[in-house]
Amino acid sequence: MSRPTRGGREYDREAFARYLDGLRQERNESYREASLRAGLDHGSLARYVKKKQRPTRESCIALADHFGVNPNEVLTRAGYEPLHFFDRSLVDPTAYPPEVEEVGSWLASVKPASRRREVCRAVLALLEATSRTARDK
Repeated sequence: MSRPTRGGREYDREAFARYLDGLRQERNESYREASLRAGLDHGSLARYVKKKQRPTRESCIALADHFGVNPNEVLTRAGYEPLHFFDRSLVDPTAYPPEVEEVGSWLASVKPASRRREVCRAVLALLEATSRTARDK
């Protein structure tokens, strides 16, 4: 059944459930494995596929990260507006120093997604501490 969401986008519960289940089957994972590896509650994916519950934006992003697809693909299929943050066509790679690209490549290679998020949190904490130290001087 397709119905408009609050933002006016169409959300087809059946098509979205098939899409998520196809991603899960490509990895040969159980619903529980895929949910946990995406950093979600153990029954999340089963609810989205079997009960046709609509995931939150955050859950869509976590699932996209786990399955290695563009988050905007999952977001739009779930009836959410795409986030420009995930639109790489808007990013000018020459605007960043080369070491940023190197760090990004290393982070992208960290698996599973839950571990990558832990590493990103640690890097952010280090950057925040460095920034505080620089301000205090």
